[in-house]
Amino acid sequence: MRRGWAGVVPAVYSFVLALIVVGPLLGRGYLLLRDAVSTPRSYLTDSALGLGDAAPRAVPQDALIAVLSPIIDGGVLVKVILVGAVWLAGWGAAVLVREMLGVSLGPQLVAATVGIWNPYVGERLLQGHWSLLTGYAALPWIAVVANRLRLDSRSWASWAMLAGWLAAAGLTPTGSLLAGCVALVLASRRSVLGTAAFWIAASAPWLAATVLSGAGAEPSDPAGVAAFAARAEPWLGTLGSLAGLGGIWNGTAVPDSRTTPFALLGTVLLLALVATGVRTAVSRTSPDVSRMPSADAAATRTRRILLGLAVIAVLLPALGATGWGLSVGEFLVSKAPGAGLLRDTQKYVALTMPAYALCAAAGCRALAGWFASVQSRGSASKTQDGVARARAGMPRTGAVAALFIVLTALSLPDLAWGVGGALRPVHYPASWGRVAAAVNEPGDVAVLPGGMFRKFRYSGSAPVLDPAPRMLPNDVLQTGELPVHGAVVAGEGVRATRVEQLLLHGGSAGELGRLGVGWVLVERDTPGPVGDSKTTLEQLDSVYADDHLQLYRVPGPITEHAASSGVRRAAGAAHLLWAGLLCAGTAISLWGSRWRIRSRSRTRSQSRSPE
Repeated sequence: MRRGWAGVVPAVYSFVLALIVVGPLLGRGYLLLRDAVSTPRSYLTDSALGLGDAAPRAVPQDALIAVLSPIIDGGVLVKVILVGAVWLAGWGAAVLVREMLGVSLGPQLVAATVGIWNPYVGERLLQGHWSLLTGYAALPWIAVVANRLRLDSRSWASWAMLAGWLAAAGLTPTGSLLAGCVALVLASRRSVLGTAAFWIAASAPWLAATVLSGAGAEPSDPAGVAAFAARAEPWLGTLGSLAGLGGIWNGTAVPDSRTTPFALLGTVLLLALVATGVRTAVSRTSPDVSRMPSADAAATRTRRILLGLAVIAVLLPALGATGWGLSVGEFLVSKAPGAGLLRDTQKYVALTMPAYALCAAAGCRALAGWFASVQSRGSASKTQDGVARARAGMPRTGAVAALFIVLTALSLPDLAWGVGGALRPVHYPASWGRVAAAVNEPGDVAVLPGGMFRKFRYSGSAPVLDPAPRMLPNDVLQTGELPVHGAVVAGEGVRATRVEQLLLHGGSAGELGRLGVGWVLVERDTPGPVGDSKTTLEQLDSVYADDHLQLYRVPGPITEHAASSGVRRAAGAAHLLWAGLLCAGTAISLWGSRWRIRSRSRTRSQSRSPE
């Protein structure tokens, strides 16, 4: 196959796999599943900039959607980003094994399948962590660029590509941490300072929000460590679940096959494919005879580091779920500001994906070579004709690759078509648009029933995050409290908690105004605590009401609690820095790739021309 087509096929194949995984979501409607909330339009509120009462966990994703949704429907934007993330995860895995191992097309497609078709992707889709998957997708690409910088630390195109991928991963704080970890452990001495600088710049939105708001700098509730610890799946234990790229804390956000003993079979299949290539993946000798010794050494070092990182990414979360591991975690989150980012330890199993893709691709090639050697043993002589006959009888690597791909799919059969149909669009009642238009004066919005999660008739059986904060033009107060396993993990929203308690205990309208609340929204078609809020609501002015929603205006003076203009400008500058890295890095990378393709074509043409 011509080299140009060999590069296109993995990209097309990965895109088709991505569509198979998220297909049902591509219909009309919006993503509303557990932590995932997309809306037709969102707004650049203080919370969208990470300056609200709660910790800045959704920056810069909320600001990005808020800026673009007046131009492109917010639901479409989220779908494009989600499909792009799954697609680029597979394509990146294929590019990684091509550059690190020099493998042919078949093993590249195996790597792409492993990068997309695994329990980590399925569980994060079901949990609603669509933006985290951008960080996951960036990992193999960052490994490729870090290896290139090891060979040439002065390549401006590689630096631009690194900046762009770090920014893409930085759509969420956790994605930024994943990308920074891979970039920094793979950086050479000559490139480590530049890598760290780009990572800090790409993390500017959530770092700035943490400093400016102060919410994320507060210690987290230590109860969250046990609540979000990795979970053992049937017949696997915690270590086996994590090694199989599963083990998310929420047992309801997993593919059905992972809730039965089939989880053991699926994990054995995946790990068996990976195990076939571990030895080859860490070997110093490259089968690509055209590769320079320095490039071979750099690729070997990169592969070994990625494999070591994968082992650590499995062992540490497993240890974190033990008794003493939970004690250490509780100490950290209660004493160290910002350590709450580490409590969902299963997120960091994403760091195993590049190594798993490398090992599976290396195993595919090694197994094909082993079959060829067995077939030719005793039948091929040392003559040229014997060698030709041996090569003619060699099994095609594509056949082994097809077997690996089928086994990978069988290890998680219900990932297809929206993780067994669980991922599907919803349709909001028209009430939401009318309420958003009615909120036309200053003042934050308080919501009833209490809590951050809802169960609407139109959203399915799983609890979903309240869409109000992204649906309304004013800041919506949220406590940050998370119900987990029948308990509640406390959040950071101090003012939101006071407002919620005031409503549930029937406080006065004047107290709401002093706390900065100008509006109260009652979501009628979801269960939840309302307490004595009727006493408070009777003191308010009803603005809008229907079967789904009722909106009240708080009379009297409203004390302003919004961020100052200077703080908003500083947060906005951090977001602009991130956006600049993303856009410039992407544009320069595309231009540099086009220039390299033209240079290679020109070189091949000159080599074929007669002297």
